[in-house]
Amino acid sequence: MKKLLSLKHSATAFNITFLLLRVVLGTTMCINHGYDKLVHFADRKDRFVDLWGMGSPLTLALVIFAEFFCSIFLVLGLFTRMTVVPLIIAMMYAFFISNNAQLFGKGESAALFLSGFFAILLCGPGRISVDGLIQK
Repeated sequence: MKKLLSLKHSATAFNITFLLLRVVLGTTMCINHGYDKLVHFADRKDRFVDLWGMGSPLTLALVIFAEFFCSIFLVLGLFTRMTVVPLIIAMMYAFFISNNAQLFGKGESAALFLSGFFAILLCGPGRISVDGLIQK
């Protein structure tokens, strides 16, 4: 009980926690969101939202880059802090613009992804990652 109430943590616990966070967030984003957009690119390219006047196909391509390819790099822990930035931008757009910042509605999923990606940006990938192995 005393350990549960303690504010101290070990480096191992931190590294395992961020491995779990990276794998769950990255895999979920890649499979549930990015892969579907990648496979159905031709169907969605004309109907997708036009971000900042770039055109629907380019906006969809950028979202696929973030949700599919950046998520794979996130799971591996490769270039983690750089790879999480496009994911944060995509989730900020999804939460604030697409879902009108409805925290207790349609935007709940985007808000959870956004907070997890932001935590990874601030704390890094942990030692159990390709980045962590490179730094040794």
